Amino acid sequence: MKGVPQPPEFHPEGDVYVHTRLLLSYLKSPSVLLAFGGLLHDIGKPATYRVAERIRFDGHDKVGAAMAKRICKRLRFSNVETEEISDLVGEHMRFKDVRKMKVSTLKRFMGISVFEEHLKLHRADCLASHKDLSNWWFLRAKLKEFSREEIKPRPLINGHDLLQRGYAEGPRLGIILKAVEERQLEGELTAFDQAISWVQKEFPLAQQGRVE
Repeated sequence: MKGVPQPPEFHPEGDVYVHTRLLLSYLKSPSVLLAFGGLLHDIGKPATYRVAERIRFDGHDKVGAAMAKRICKRLRFSNVETEEISDLVGEHMRFKDVRKMKVSTLKRFMGISVFEEHLKLHRADCLASHKDLSNWWFLRAKLKEFSREEIKPRPLINGHDLLQRGYAEGPRLGIILKAVEERQLEGELTAFDQAISWVQKEFPLAQQGRVE
């Protein structure tokens, strides 16, 4: 990371190494997951560095997540720890879009494993660079607005419910359930009977052979 420059409009603090050191200084008594997530969050930047209209690191989050996973396995972290550290690295760029997300997308994002650790990493990432905490404050407010049940609700229907009503097994079943989940998270469907009626209207049995 040393000597890898960053766009000064987003990172006035300096190169990737300086940014990472500074980020770690903002993590007070972090968990092991958060400490390694912070240490590795920009590890994909050297490999993705390029200069176009400005310095860019396209895809560094996904490249970094794969690198973090290999490092965690080499250090003999458990499978769960490996996945969670890799997720901290791989998801950290999504915070920039939270205020533009649909409600359902936002709830799915807030429902990811150890989201509080992701939020702590985001705060430290901002403080170690541009210092804009507006997305962090937005999410803190959303955590108060949404109950845990609203963020990760129990599914209104399942595959068995659809099979009982004549729907055939196959890819269409998954598409239907995902569509119901989307509308449940948006607050459009709130009860079992309502969900079944919506499915029967939007996915008629007469179209069994069609995969939307």
